[in-house]
Amino acid sequence: MKFELKQHFQIESARFLPHLPSSHPCSRMHGHSFKIVLTLVGTLDPKIGWVIDYNDIQAKMKPLLEKIDHRVLNEVEGLENPTSELLAKWIYDRALPALPMLTKVTIAETPLTECTYPA
Repeated sequence: MKFELKQHFQIESARFLPHLPSSHPCSRMHGHSFKIVLTLVGTLDPKIGWVIDYNDIQAKMKPLLEKIDHRVLNEVEGLENPTSELLAKWIYDRALPALPMLTKVTIAETPLTECTYPA
């Protein structure tokens, strides 16, 4: 029996998108309250009654989130062009070794927009 779990996080970060024309507002430095949602899929541990402890997810994500929370994302290695799409992939690639049940990372840069990797 498989279950899908979601763990939500929020970071505050600044960025600019260097490959856009200077007339585009996102080419200038700006900040977002990024919402990050991890989706994990796994089987139920019949003794404990859960797939994974949410506290364990938080603990495994803490060092990764510290690299991007309250930072200029462009200054983080691998995020020189920190679009939401590339941020989702960056988080997924780095979180997967610690969370092998991870299936998706969703990034919402505003309440009205989000992207998910992998699709």
